[in-house]
Amino acid sequence: MRALVQPLFIGLFGLSLNLCADPVVVVNARSGIERLSRDEVTNIFLGRYRKLPNGGTALPIDQPENSGMRADFYRKLVNKDLNEINAYWSRLIFSGKTAAPRQTEQGAEVLAWLAANPGGIAYIEREQVDRRFRIVLEFAR
Repeated sequence: MRALVQPLFIGLFGLSLNLCADPVVVVNARSGIERLSRDEVTNIFLGRYRKLPNGGTALPIDQPENSGMRADFYRKLVNKDLNEINAYWSRLIFSGKTAAPRQTEQGAEVLAWLAANPGGIAYIEREQVDRRFRIVLEFAR
């Protein structure tokens, strides 16, 4: 019995780790940006400004709308759930003040788009970071 329970426990424990992703904010490694403050990331992802500290255009990209990563990111960044974020964007878009971050259909699109755009900024799982990206903001664990 113990032989059956242990793999099941490990499998479920591993599944729970995937559900509790560890998002980090990253930029294209070619951007020249080393770090961003929480306020800078907030302002970029909430459309308040679209400039990087080096003067380049910030090109934020969101994970798919139904992504747990997206919900976790906005909860950690601004302590808002996705309904609140969607309502925020609805008001801004209706008023014509700014555009929401680029949205992807699949999480893999975020990596490809970010790697191809030096001004790109996104949030991804820590495990997805490779030499193409630079972590510019980490959330306290």
